[in-house]
Amino acid sequence: MTWGKTALFFLQLFWTVHHVTAIHRHDIYPYGMFYGDVTLQEGDDETSEVITLTKPMYFYEASFTILYVATNGIISTQDLPMEKQYVDDGFPTDFPVIAPFLADIDTSKGKGSIFYRQTESPTVLKRAEADVRRGFPDATFTPTHAFVATWENVSAYEELTRSSGPSNRINTFQVVLAYNEKDTYALFLYPEDGLQFFGTRPKESYNVEIELPARVGFTRGELSYFFFSRTEGPYYSVTSNEQSVKNLYQKGNIGEPGVWLFHVGNGYSFQNVVPAQHEAVLTKAPPVRDAVFPDEDYTDTDEDEYPIDPELEDPTTTEFLEPEQDSSLLERLNQEAPFGQSPLQPSVSGPGEFPHPDPRNLPPEDVTQPQRPLPKHAILQVYPNRVKDVPPHPSGGQVFSVEEKVNFDSGVIHYSTDNKETCERLQQQCSQNAHCTDYSTGFCCHCNSGFYGNGRHCLPNGAPHRVNGKVRGTVLVGGTAVQLDSIDLHAYIVVGDGRAYTAISEVPEPVGWALMPVAPIGGLFGWLFALELPNSLNGFSITGAEFTRRADVTFYPGNQRLSIVQTATGLDTQNYLNVDTHLQGSVPFIPPGATVQMEPFKDTYQYYPSLISSSSAREFTVVSAENGAETLTFQVKQNITYRDCSHGHRSGLETQELRMERIFVMYVKEERILRYAITNKIGPLGAGEPEPENVNPCYSGNHDCDTTALCVPGEGQLFSCQCATGYSGDGRNCYDVDECAEGLSSCGAHSHCVNLPGSHRCQCESGFEFGFDGRTCQDVDECRDQPCHAQALCSNGPGSFQCQCQPGYHGDGFQCHPQNGRPKTQCEQHRDSLQSGNGGVPPVGGFIPQCDEEGQYRSQQCHGSTGHCWCVDSRGQERAGTRTPPGTPRRNCDEPGRPKTQCEQHRDSLQSENGGVPLVGGFIPQCDEEGQYRSQQCHGSTGHCWCVDSRGQERAGTRTPPGTPRMNCDEPGRPKTQCEQHRDSLQSGNGGVPLVGGFIPQCDEEGQYRSQQCHGSTGHCWCVDSRGQERAGTRTPPGTPRRNCDEPGRPKTQCEQHRDSLQSGNGGVPLLGAFVPECDEEGQYRSQQCHGSTGHCWCVDSRGQERAGTRTPPGTPTINCDEPGRPKTQCEQHRDSLQSGNGGVPLLGAFVPECDEEGQYRSQQCHGSTGHCWCVDSRGQERAGTRTPPGTPRMNCDEPGRSKTQCEQHRDSLQSGNGGVPLLGAFVPECDEEGQYRSQQCHGSTGHCWCVDSRGQERAGTRTPPGTPRTNCDEPGRPKTQCEQHRDSLQSGNGGVPLVGGFIPQCDDEGQYRSQQCHGSTGHCWCVDSRGQERAGTRTPPETPRMNCDEPGRPKTQCEQHRDSLQSGNGGVPPVGAFIPQCDEEGQYRSQQCHGSTGHCWCVDSRGQERAGTRTPPGTPTINCDEPGRPKTQCEQHRDSLQSGNGGVPLVGGFIPQCDEEGQYRSQQCHGSTGHCWCVDSRGQERAGTRTPPGTLRRNCDVPVIVPPTQRPETVCERWRASLMQQYGGQPNSQHYLPQCDSSGEFNPVQCYGDSSYCWCVDRNGREVQGTRSHDAVKPACIPTVAPPTMRPLPRPDVTPPPAGTFLLYAQGQQIGVLPLNGTQMDKQRSSVLLALHGSIVVGIDYDCRERKVYWTDLAGRTINRASLEPGSESEIIINTALTSPEGLAVDVARRRLFWVDSTPDKIETANLDGSDRRVLFQKDLVNPRAIIVDSPTGTLYWTDWNREAPKIESSSVDGQNRRVLVQDGIGLPNALAYDSTTRQVCWADAGTKRLECISPNGTGRRVVHSNLNYPFSMVSFANHYYYTDWRRDGVIALSRDNQSTDEYLPDQRSHLYGITVAPPHCL
Repeated sequence: MTWGKTALFFLQLFWTVHHVTAIHRHDIYPYGMFYGDVTLQEGDDETSEVITLTKPMYFYEASFTILYVATNGIISTQDLPMEKQYVDDGFPTDFPVIAPFLADIDTSKGKGSIFYRQTESPTVLKRAEADVRRGFPDATFTPTHAFVATWENVSAYEELTRSSGPSNRINTFQVVLAYNEKDTYALFLYPEDGLQFFGTRPKESYNVEIELPARVGFTRGELSYFFFSRTEGPYYSVTSNEQSVKNLYQKGNIGEPGVWLFHVGNGYSFQNVVPAQHEAVLTKAPPVRDAVFPDEDYTDTDEDEYPIDPELEDPTTTEFLEPEQDSSLLERLNQEAPFGQSPLQPSVSGPGEFPHPDPRNLPPEDVTQPQRPLPKHAILQVYPNRVKDVPPHPSGGQVFSVEEKVNFDSGVIHYSTDNKETCERLQQQCSQNAHCTDYSTGFCCHCNSGFYGNGRHCLPNGAPHRVNGKVRGTVLVGGTAVQLDSIDLHAYIVVGDGRAYTAISEVPEPVGWALMPVAPIGGLFGWLFALELPNSLNGFSITGAEFTRRADVTFYPGNQRLSIVQTATGLDTQNYLNVDTHLQGSVPFIPPGATVQMEPFKDTYQYYPSLISSSSAREFTVVSAENGAETLTFQVKQNITYRDCSHGHRSGLETQELRMERIFVMYVKEERILRYAITNKIGPLGAGEPEPENVNPCYSGNHDCDTTALCVPGEGQLFSCQCATGYSGDGRNCYDVDECAEGLSSCGAHSHCVNLPGSHRCQCESGFEFGFDGRTCQDVDECRDQPCHAQALCSNGPGSFQCQCQPGYHGDGFQCHPQNGRPKTQCEQHRDSLQSGNGGVPPVGGFIPQCDEEGQYRSQQCHGSTGHCWCVDSRGQERAGTRTPPGTPRRNCDEPGRPKTQCEQHRDSLQSENGGVPLVGGFIPQCDEEGQYRSQQCHGSTGHCWCVDSRGQERAGTRTPPGTPRMNCDEPGRPKTQCEQHRDSLQSGNGGVPLVGGFIPQCDEEGQYRSQQCHGSTGHCWCVDSRGQERAGTRTPPGTPRRNCDEPGRPKTQCEQHRDSLQSGNGGVPLLGAFVPECDEEGQYRSQQCHGSTGHCWCVDSRGQERAGTRTPPGTPTINCDEPGRPKTQCEQHRDSLQSGNGGVPLLGAFVPECDEEGQYRSQQCHGSTGHCWCVDSRGQERAGTRTPPGTPRMNCDEPGRSKTQCEQHRDSLQSGNGGVPLLGAFVPECDEEGQYRSQQCHGSTGHCWCVDSRGQERAGTRTPPGTPRTNCDEPGRPKTQCEQHRDSLQSGNGGVPLVGGFIPQCDDEGQYRSQQCHGSTGHCWCVDSRGQERAGTRTPPETPRMNCDEPGRPKTQCEQHRDSLQSGNGGVPPVGAFIPQCDEEGQYRSQQCHGSTGHCWCVDSRGQERAGTRTPPGTPTINCDEPGRPKTQCEQHRDSLQSGNGGVPLVGGFIPQCDEEGQYRSQQCHGSTGHCWCVDSRGQERAGTRTPPGTLRRNCDVPVIVPPTQRPETVCERWRASLMQQYGGQPNSQHYLPQCDSSGEFNPVQCYGDSSYCWCVDRNGREVQGTRSHDAVKPACIPTVAPPTMRPLPRPDVTPPPAGTFLLYAQGQQIGVLPLNGTQMDKQRSSVLLALHGSIVVGIDYDCRERKVYWTDLAGRTINRASLEPGSESEIIINTALTSPEGLAVDVARRRLFWVDSTPDKIETANLDGSDRRVLFQKDLVNPRAIIVDSPTGTLYWTDWNREAPKIESSSVDGQNRRVLVQDGIGLPNALAYDSTTRQVCWADAGTKRLECISPNGTGRRVVHSNLNYPFSMVSFANHYYYTDWRRDGVIALSRDNQSTDEYLPDQRSHLYGITVAPPHCL
């Protein structure tokens, strides 16, 4: 033994004997959230939830599977009693305990933490094994599981008094239970300074100063003895007094103070706990931490439990699993290396370095930058490596990619080619947006200016990009393997901001949750298209669109490992990147419904030739209902191999830092979509973080450039916006340049240009393909693939080819048949008819059936355009259930499949009805697994259910309405027979009354048809079969002997049934003159049929169908029907269908087209009845302008003619009517020779005449009745008055005929309403005002004296208006049975009202509202309504408002609350219609968790219910959704937008229109994030901006007083902000929030300077509110009804009125400032009203209407008079409006024209103040400045009137600003 070994041995011996330093805190076993620990709830006496062990553990002799951890320093195998039952008692306890420090411990109020976990970590188990071996050297123990519990910085329970404070003494200790299937060992660890108190005082010490020492040890607890007795079990105590407690950290029993080891369980035999016997005593000797035990393989180091790989610290080293062929490549490369030198071995100059080439030996033009040295453990891989499935493989190192041949002469990788590659030969390898450069060793591609990439692939700078691909592989989740089979991946990248959104669709639920943390999948796209900081390049600029990325992700603490291989295969035809992803390995299980949060992160990328690598570790937090918040980690090692061009200059990059600033992951269970969203920037390593105010907006993302624009940074905060290549505009608004339309493409001959976003591509025409250079289109020789039939010749031509059958064969060249062969089959006819199409051209994209060699339908058919395939039968009919969409496996059509049952056919026919879309609300039958009708059927829309028989026919008497118990359809009970149903349906008739004279079938006792039926009205009798069908030849007329119907007879044939059904007609009487077919002796159709009434004859087939071209008119020779004939043409079918009419009789007077000898339409057609003639085209369609009336020369139909005018079309459409016959008595306009409307029109039937304009519209006041002089229509006339328009609209009625019995107003000679009006039909008369409105109290019934309408009268009262509105009803007739209020002589409501129809009576107040509790039913004494009564309570008002409903009738099925005798809500409420019951509070609000469904036990509402603390008001999203739902009438269609809210009521990050794929991202206020709109099948991934919900109470919405002086008030979503003005300058430093309004969307805002109150509209709450500016003032709602979308708002300070616009119902309203006296000013001629202002001094109102079709600015007086359009030209989106009191002009800011303009109120003096705005929303004028809110900048912009100065204020919270107003200290 050498001296060194001897010294080492004595050093180890010294360690063994004298190592007496106590264990340090960092030396105990690793613990905490980082290692997967669970934290015990804070408190004085807490116990963990049950911990189920993954493997049973022996404690003493017994096996246990559960553990509990308690606050008071113990672990137990059973649930613990309350602490007072054991914490102050001695040892042992009466239940099993492992006690490292049993005392009264308290962790409440943050006084320490308690952690625990199960683990199978090899590091922990190895250390525990070594510790056991130190204490029990002879034991052979290998643990398989461990349990670690740690009490960190916990305190003793103390009762604080005035004289004593907390002691601040804390303890830290730990227990480790290591076990296997046989033994259990316990380690107690007490670190140095870990015990600062040694006992605790009992809680019930009664002021006696006593302290109980902590108890340490083990107890088995009480054991059962015999059957009913218990005895104390074994126990072991370590401590007995305070000193023994102190010994815990001063001594130990395995050679180290503070560490105690015990053998505590065995599965074979165990009496009591056995301690280790290697004692150690604490001294002050220094520790020797690195000593090693000679005989042990374990080194006690301070290694972490889940160590990060040491290689992680060296980013040049990455461990990967590679395919075996890579290893063989490595061997070949080693063999090729020079002797004594390995290409993989670093030189001695430094780790991983390679000797650099001498640049002096290179040609001058090729002096390149030295190549980066390769990292150690590198494996070289030939590019590209098309890896589809990566098997497990040994770890070895990173992967590099090189092209072609590789030589190693000095360790440097370089290219060596046999033939030099030049641009002339291979420039087609470059992108069309790149140029090629030759170098001495080869060529390289470089992107042109305005593009970025590696030259092989180039994309336009700044343009958004998309990525498409597939994800496949196998992922193990919690032991379950989930296969991913080519599911879709889509990514959308806003390149200008570095935002990458990734979505993977159809992800199964288990793996969808588990893959949420695997953000590196989408992180690739973030790196590829990261926002480039100065002196940096993103990934695509280096790799282009072809590369392979491998990532190895290892999760801790579970050590799951996932391999990710992502292969980019280039750009597709849309210029989008294709990336396929392969996943293999395992991931941790994440509970369903959990969320994953990831913090911002930085990653360092190392760059080498053809290789990029990085390695990092990250944390993520999983928040779930089951486990709360858990923080886990994963380690990512990745490399990216790509095609590097070594011939030219390199970028010189060595390292870069990728900053992932925002990371969002989400799995949407309902859509099965996994989403990642990451915001990325890339820059130099170690550049540091500049101060936010110093960051250029281009890099901070705070610029306002368009998403298709590039932000170009300038000096300091300056920047400019430059539209991306392929886009044009000012940078803030960019539009795609259509290179194809503008002639900017480079497409050559035989190609056409296809425009792409930001670019274009050239596409060869059909029959051409790109040649070798990839740019020139060359003809495709289709004949080389032999597409024609074997008996056909193929001829190639430019862009096409032709197949022609050889002589002796016929066909289309694709199918050739011998001449004189078989006739065409049905399939061939079908195919050829579709191929010949219209004019011999097959329809583009149409389906063409495929026939086999025999001409039969191929069993499988496919649609070439759509890709769908299906199986067909021998007739070419699709077999049900065999259709497969494109891209899915096709059915095997040769396998037999059962035919569809009747139920399935019934169901499918209804489901496929309208273009494959089932009728909404229609009944769809339900079929069972065998395809039979389910015995019970229910209508999903109506809720009715019924029983059916095997044929799906409803069984009589089984139908139940919704909400009632359903029938048991399996119980026997004879349903109605067919005869009974037939009989009953006819007997019930219409409204239960049978049709008079109708035939009613007779049924026998069994419900079957009687064999003989007779018609009671006609006397005919006949025999019927079992189905009630008449048996042929058995009918007897009345008065003749009847047939014996019991004699058997053969069944009727189809012809006999047809004949008999026509003969029986309606009710047994045949239709006179109808065609009745003739049958032969066998009952078959005679081959020739003739119509007895018309004399026509024709031939028919065996089914009785007329054979085309065989019809002969009467008196002509008939056709020989036994000869075959050609099929009918379209004209012949048209003609014959009209000639056959109804029952074979043509419609009298109907037009019947004429066909020539070939069956084509004759070019001229004439109507035999009317005499009109016209020209038609080949399809029989009338040619415009060719119709001539009878007696006039006909057109030459072979000459072309002009198209019909509007008048001619109008006239001809009415003349053609139904079947070419005009409607009798209808008005037909007259046209002149030019086809224009004659100026005077007359109605031939009524005799009225009138003048019309050039469009044929009647000119007001020109109509004259028959017999009066007509108006001269060539003279101009005054326009019609309101009365004349009213009168004429009623007189014109339908077709110019007034409604019979309708009221027609009478006008005087001036066109004004006569003061007295009378109804000609009813005789009522009344007085009207100038608008024709009836004056209250003036109506007189017939036969009574009329009022003198020229006398003035008082206005109608509310009661009279109410009464008269109901009495006038529809057309002056009150609705039958409606309640009509009674008014007294003064027009006031009588105090008692009674309903004449129902007999109910009640008392009302002065407004006519029913007084609660006064209603009496009919027949009972009425209330004395003159006695005073208490006011209605809230419940009574609620109840009565619902009961009164519409016209006093409650809503059917609506909920009516129940009130008690005091008028208060009863504590339990039930819905009479639905049966649900629930408890309510005193306000009638439902108490959470008390609702019970019908048929279940109701809650006891007098017992208090614990209301969960998550009660919250409706959020903005929920209110908005409810508002729109109400607007859509509760039934939004698929195109309506409804906000999507999450479980917390916040906006989902992704919003979509209905069920479409038109989606976008929104911010926390629901506002769209620019540039995120997508119309893809996969929705965009979006970053949420709402933090997880907290339980903090919401702030009170009270006023924070603003500063003194003048200030601006602006609306910003859920708050109102204050911006003080210093003169006219915005004082941004003193800005503040006036009101925080959670759940609101504040839009319009104005200020009342007289009372110092602010008024605003709330779009979310649909309310108008106000608040005083006094400190602490709270907001109040002044209007909360009948508002939908309140926007602009204005206060008239002088008149104390409020005006606002409602943009959904499109109206303007006004009210007093307290909300009273509300009325509508305008509700017509408004489309999108937005802003509104009032000029109080002049009493003028102004508003904007941004109707996109016709925007305008209008004005009126404040009382709604003198409405006029002020501006309507040269405006786009006039959002903002202000009145400049200095210049006395109206000014507006237009978001469409980007201009601020002003105009005088009289419409003169229009001028442009500013012409370069962004997106203004609202504006206010003050002094010589305009202040407006801007949606592009999300701030307030200030402009001077002279346009000399501008300023802006951007709030810290960036979101859209809405209304703005100025608040001066006093009224100006």
